[in-house]
Amino acid sequence: MKLASLKHGRDGKLVVVSKDLSSYADAGDIAPTMQAALDNWAEAEPKLKALYEMLNDGEVKSQPFDQAQAHSPLPRAYQWADGSAYINHVELVRKARDAVVPESFYHDPLMYQGGSDDFLPPRADIPLGDVKWGCDMEGEVACITDDVPMGVSSEEAAKHIKLLVVLNDVSLRGLIPGELAKGFGFFQSKPATAFSPVAITPDELGDAWNDSLIHLPLKVDYNGEPFGRAQVEDDATFNLADLVAHAAKTRNLGAGCIIGSGTISNKGEDGGPGKPVAEGGRGYSCIAEIRMIETIYDGEAKTRFMRPGDTVKIWMDDADGNSIFGEIDQTVVEA
Repeated sequence: MKLASLKHGRDGKLVVVSKDLSSYADAGDIAPTMQAALDNWAEAEPKLKALYEMLNDGEVKSQPFDQAQAHSPLPRAYQWADGSAYINHVELVRKARDAVVPESFYHDPLMYQGGSDDFLPPRADIPLGDVKWGCDMEGEVACITDDVPMGVSSEEAAKHIKLLVVLNDVSLRGLIPGELAKGFGFFQSKPATAFSPVAITPDELGDAWNDSLIHLPLKVDYNGEPFGRAQVEDDATFNLADLVAHAAKTRNLGAGCIIGSGTISNKGEDGGPGKPVAEGGRGYSCIAEIRMIETIYDGEAKTRFMRPGDTVKIWMDDADGNSIFGEIDQTVVEA
């Protein structure tokens, strides 16, 4: 099943989107918003699924689906927590400054609590106040849960994953060192995040959803050129269920909680740093990673961070080349 929130008020208007993303049907009679559906998922899900099947069979009134009219599936959320499932990314950052990755990182996920009161629509501009802030994209996947009780195991947490999305976790790299030095984590360095136009139930992926991981590449284009084609399941130290369980260790998670994977990051074929797409590699899901590799090999970073006028597109195709979630397509502008 595929769902979206059309721009309407603060929380959008819930619609069911056809499998090929060409049309939608109003779901207001079932739930007015995505959050309302998640709050009552056990009752809403079968009704939404029935509407989805009728939409795909042409048995219900529909309208053309314009991705530019979609907000993030949850325009705002009670909880947005981002993990770091790909330790390869952390290893590169640490290696570039001759630091060792703590052993605990391999069995205890990193996670921070992001700003969830103001998400960007998937086609909205990225406002940047100062190029010195070091604007970067981060291509990720995330899950959206129903109510998750405190202390669940990873196996139990998997049952609470109800929807999947891809996202651009915008980061301001120039502000991160100063914030981390305070010992209290990210805040100003993590501005508004943009999520894909469409959220899907895991069953939409068929065999490409296994062990709470998506088994497909996440595609990132930067200024119209292929930048990242990282395989989501490869080099994942933790799966999404592990991250949900980590978040719920000491607290309940409310319906509509979004848990992110962190930057998708693959090693190279030889086990070392990956190569750019232009050189036959899988590329990168953020600019920081190629800068770290440049620092390791050349002694300095050469690739600049994003500036006004730069564009980023993030999406995922199925095995037949059809877009699954729609496309995040953004331009950096002066704030």
